[in-house]
Amino acid sequence: LKLPWQFDAERLASEVEALSERYWLDHPSGLPGNSAVPLVSVDGAMNHAFDGAMKPTEALMKSHYIHQAIASFGEVVARSRLMRLAPGAQVAEHVDFNYHWVSRVRIHIPIITNPQVNFYCGDESVHMAQGESWLFDSWRRHRVVNASDSARTHLVIDLAGSSRFWQIVRKADSLDNIVILPNDHSQPRVKTEQFPVAPVMAPGEMLAIVEQVLEDCESNPDNDSEMMLRYRHLLLDLVHDWREVWGLYGFNDGAFDRYRHILDRTAGQLALQPRVLVTASNNVGINPIINQRILAAALRPRRVAEFSSGCNPEV
Repeated sequence: LKLPWQFDAERLASEVEALSERYWLDHPSGLPGNSAVPLVSVDGAMNHAFDGAMKPTEALMKSHYIHQAIASFGEVVARSRLMRLAPGAQVAEHVDFNYHWVSRVRIHIPIITNPQVNFYCGDESVHMAQGESWLFDSWRRHRVVNASDSARTHLVIDLAGSSRFWQIVRKADSLDNIVILPNDHSQPRVKTEQFPVAPVMAPGEMLAIVEQVLEDCESNPDNDSEMMLRYRHLLLDLVHDWREVWGLYGFNDGAFDRYRHILDRTAGQLALQPRVLVTASNNVGINPIINQRILAAALRPRRVAEFSSGCNPEV
């Protein structure tokens, strides 16, 4: 979906080119030809992490208009980066399904690109022009191809979005462009996520995630009905027992062993075949989704202190 925000691509490109090569990190999965500059990251450090308080990095503080561009959305921002795709490189087809994407979407702002760079999402393809802004559904299968002889660089901003943002998204096709011109005298302030992951996942959130994946798999007629029922019972048992411990102990230290036991029990009852059930919407096996969205994200004891003390989200 094309969004109405429009930016000065030449000014953005000049700030990208001014950044030292030392800011560019290899892709966390080692994808060839893929590199990134962290702009908003855990503790403002040079990392790709999701789990922790987000802060601006040194690279962002050196890039005034990029900082202004991110701040112009007026939203609480999660991990955000410059992402570079080398000449002839591509991002293979995949689905983003870890916990980060349960509630967040990604905005793309092309900075350095050309018509031979194309983004494929589901059965659609698009070339995003310089200075535009686009929103994509990461739950759909997607890939990127840079068929040109020059590198492509996008600014990517992850966020959940307030009602203000989603109201604009709903009306995007009928709105005039929101043009964000460089303002060297501005003092951009980016609101960054401080609490991306709770110490203990709330039972209501866990139930919502469980129901979503069950519904998606139940919509696939090729899935075995007996196995589907087994997984429904397994995941609802997880939620019910999780809610019981939550009701008694909440975030108390004494609860974490109990929560861990429930997660370990559930993991041990998953079928050995990761694709024993497959989603109808994007053809992903149920086990990786359960592992990423629930088992790996439901318990983070080291976050307790942050939730108790609080932080300043505007920097």
